[in-house]
Parts: sequence; structure tokens; C-alpha cells
Amino acid sequence: MNSTRSLWIFSLLALLLGIGIGIAYGWYVDPVDYFDLTPDTLRPDFKADYVLMTAEAYRVEQDPGLAARRLAIFGTKSPSAIAADGLVYARANGFSNADVTLMQELVTALQAWSGILQ
Repeated sequence: MNSTRSLWIFSLLALLLGIGIGIAYGWYVDPVDYFDLTPDTLRPDFKADYVLMTAEAYRVEQDPGLAARRLAIFGTKSPSAIAADGLVYARANGFSNADVTLMQELVTALQAWSGILQ
């Protein structure tokens, strides 16, 4: 009886020690480093926030070309499509009406701007 109890205590302590060493190694010795990542790896909520920030800047600057360059970092899609994706996410996830309106104005401006270029 006593040796079974000692075995369980030893096993539990060994397990806890292993977990502690693993956590220490992962956090301090060799933590994960994320670098040289492209913006298109962002989560959809962060992409929508970036589109919103671009829309806020567009409201002040009224320069669709600059807004398009800001959104072009997300890859091969057109800036108006990127802004439209952000708008769809914003509507589906409870962004405020003011934010949705700003993003809609940006989408409209980028669609008109890209039509001028073609």
C-alpha cells in the first residue's frame, strides 16, 4: 500500500516537473519568434480594423490613391475588394454604425477610383 502511494506521488511530481521544465523552455529558452510576416496573415478582425483606420484617414485626406496604397499591402486583391471584405466583416460583427458608414464611404470611393484607372 505504501509503495503504491509513493509511486503515485513520484509520478505526479515527475509530471509536474516535466510540465514546468517544458513551460520554462518554451517561454524563456526558445520562445516562438514571428518575424517577416506579411499583413495578409492577420486575423480577419485585425484586417477589418486596418480597413477602418484607412477609412478614418481617408475621411480626413480625401485621397483614394493613398487609401488604395495603404490597402494594397494585403496582397493581390484590389483595394476596393479588400475594403469590401472589411465592410462585410464589420457588418457581421457589430461594428458601430458610424464605423460601417466610414468603411462604406471608403469602398464607394475606391470603386469609383478604380473605375477611373481602367
